[in-house]
Amino acid sequence: MAEDPSKQYWYNMKTGQVERGYQSPSVDRAGPFATEAEATHALDKMRANSRKWAEEEEADDR
Repeated sequence: MAEDPSKQYWYNMKTGQVERGYQSPSVDRAGPFATEAEATHALDKMRANSRKWAEEEEADDR
């Protein structure tokens, strides 16, 4: 079973800080992440995912 999200790491999109647990409103959080390091690089991961999805969508449109 996955770890309780209230004890995992989150990236706060508003402050740019990593938080553990539900410290801020859900609208401001991205995650959960298993480690603090993963949460620290949340924006990089989200950008990579967005690029990948855009490329896949473009390939599907051909």
